[in-house]
Amino acid sequence: MKFVLDPDPCVVCRLRPTSPWPAPPAGSTLYSATLSPDELSVVCHEGDEPKGAMVESGWRALRIVGPLAFDLVGVIASITVPLAAADIGVFVMSTFDTDLVLVQDSDLDVAIDVLDGAGHRVVPAPA
Repeated sequence: MKFVLDPDPCVVCRLRPTSPWPAPPAGSTLYSATLSPDELSVVCHEGDEPKGAMVESGWRALRIVGPLAFDLVGVIASITVPLAAADIGVFVMSTFDTDLVLVQDSDLDVAIDVLDGAGHRVVPAPA
């Protein structure tokens, strides 16, 4: 797999499930909201977090270059198994075309080395 490293730090946010649906700020290039019975989660760039949210900061996003076919199996396992073996936690999110794996900024360099060792390639986002 080939990954593109998002240049900007990300945050993972939690709101109450009854909170108003947060709209992404103008110009946002990464903004995902997911509602479950227990919470409304938002993943976005640092500084774009919704007001009143509990915020976990310090994440970096690695986006698999897609689109990925829906019948592909083992994609996430091929990424998370080597990272888990290196004791690197992840936050995974999916879109229609691809998957994103978020790692803590403090683990980024090691995560890139681990992914490279597992046959993946991480490249910077185009300027």
